[in-house]
Amino acid sequence: MIPANPLTRPVLAPGSDPSVLPGPLVVADRGNNRLVIVSPQGSVLWEFPRAGDLAAGQTFKVPDDAFFTEDGRQIIATQEDDFVISVIDIASHRIVYRYGTPGVHGMGSNQLWNPDDAIVLPGGAILTADIKNCRILLIASGAHTPWRVIGQSTHACRHAPPGRWGSPNGAFPMANGHYLVTEINGSWVDEIDLAGRVYSSFHPPGIAYPSDSNEVSPGVYLTVDYSSPGRIETFDPQGRLIWRYQPLSGDPQLNHPSLALPLANGDILCNDDRNHRVIVVDPRTDRVVWQYGVTGRAGSGPGMLNNPDGLDPAPPHSLVIIHAATMGRPPV
Repeated sequence: MIPANPLTRPVLAPGSDPSVLPGPLVVADRGNNRLVIVSPQGSVLWEFPRAGDLAAGQTFKVPDDAFFTEDGRQIIATQEDDFVISVIDIASHRIVYRYGTPGVHGMGSNQLWNPDDAIVLPGGAILTADIKNCRILLIASGAHTPWRVIGQSTHACRHAPPGRWGSPNGAFPMANGHYLVTEINGSWVDEIDLAGRVYSSFHPPGIAYPSDSNEVSPGVYLTVDYSSPGRIETFDPQGRLIWRYQPLSGDPQLNHPSLALPLANGDILCNDDRNHRVIVVDPRTDRVVWQYGVTGRAGSGPGMLNNPDGLDPAPPHSLVIIHAATMGRPPV
């Protein structure tokens, strides 16, 4: 599915070890208005949009998150500040589906206000947080009206799930078929199912602005603090700290990291947005062992990014494929 021939020469930060990654990854390169698939060696293998990829009148602005679909043939991109979700076919370089109107926010049919972390569930439905509409949406495959709304559609976001949400910014699958929702307001993390039942709510320890909390393994959760200096941490269902990465010396401090995902080898993959880099951190040594992008320097050339805001390892190591067998399905 992913082209094998690189588009650029390989460029990584000094000291990077390509073997820590299981394969390529897609990066939502927000500031460059593009998606790129990068190899472990630091070559760009695929880029969207290229000249001619967009139809007349189409735009592709500020991609905020990107995740592969279960079959690995498409990527769903959330364009938070353009109020739209796009599905891109990798082979044809075409947008094949959109929910929302680019540049126009709202809460009616085919409208969003800062959608975040949309994923395509097995079966084709889309699950997304809708931050400023204070809700979580399920959208049936190909539809342009919500299939199910979890929470009240309102602009008065507050923590009172499942009826109200405090600016939800992600809903990630868990091994037990539930989903982990992050609420910005009040720094909450909630375990829910797709019928809207809430099983628990807790605070990640010491986090000012939680972002995209997800499950490492049953009873171990991972989140980032979208702040400067930022941090990556793991914690348990009681909100007790297990591990934290917030370098005070050696590696540069994090600057508004927005997503961290666990890798099978125990390392943590993270986009460090305003440092313009994607990194892999080894929790055993608390050191960066792989980096694409130049710390603190935005760019679009080989080895450069501009405010990367989302990522996903390529299949078969992608978020949805790893969780496909146990992902909760929408209630009929």
